[in-house]
Amino acid sequence: MHAQVVLFDGFDPLDAIAPFEVLSAGGGAARGQLAGELVSPQGPRRGGRGAGGLALRTTAALDPTRPGLILLPGASGRIGTPDADPHLDADPQLDADGVPDSTDSTDAALASEHALASAHALGPKESEPIPVLLGRTLTTDLPALLKAAMENPEITVTTVCGGSALLAMAGLIEGRHATTHHLGLDLLDATGTHAVDARIVDDGDLVTGAGVTSGLDLALYLLERELGPRIAHAVEALFAYERRGTVWRNTGPEPAAF
Repeated sequence: MHAQVVLFDGFDPLDAIAPFEVLSAGGGAARGQLAGELVSPQGPRRGGRGAGGLALRTTAALDPTRPGLILLPGASGRIGTPDADPHLDADPQLDADGVPDSTDSTDAALASEHALASAHALGPKESEPIPVLLGRTLTTDLPALLKAAMENPEITVTTVCGGSALLAMAGLIEGRHATTHHLGLDLLDATGTHAVDARIVDDGDLVTGAGVTSGLDLALYLLERELGPRIAHAVEALFAYERRGTVWRNTGPEPAAF
């Protein structure tokens, strides 16, 4: 089985790296039955800037035809409106390596350089709010790739934190059950998604996690679901971590009101 962990500019590092490590350890415990890699819509690149300017290298393009898992993290930023700083609001043109395009005019290049330097110095929490980061991602090739992946019966799309909000904003999970960070549950409802206030929500080929640390629980659950509980327990013991919360599924009797 193959797991593609998707990076985009502004991603939350913990959303992506915690599940990546868990899934990688699971692959080792399962004698190579699971392998993961960092991917982006653009393909191999030095970029995918996360909180604090953290940049990771992706090794491949997101492939919606490849069977297995796709894991989409959320964004790391502020809750609220951006400061009135034209440099931070600038949307610099980046090349394949995630740096300003040298073909821009001198003024645009200087503005872009200032914006990147400010964002890297301050980190996403002090630069741009999460809705802005997610909205910018919607203008890339990522939504179309995710749509193709969700139409592929051999792929399970998984998300951590605001990753499900990104799917919802792209109109890809209307009528589905999902969770996200507790501050984003209303957004899911507003897009026609059935928001569930749970740590993990398993809706078949869509499995979503709540806040950032739920990425650990999500990945361990995926190991249990795909490779068995003994593999998941071995990784849990290796990481000295005990899973939290109940996995919600749309099965069983409807509970009575309390």
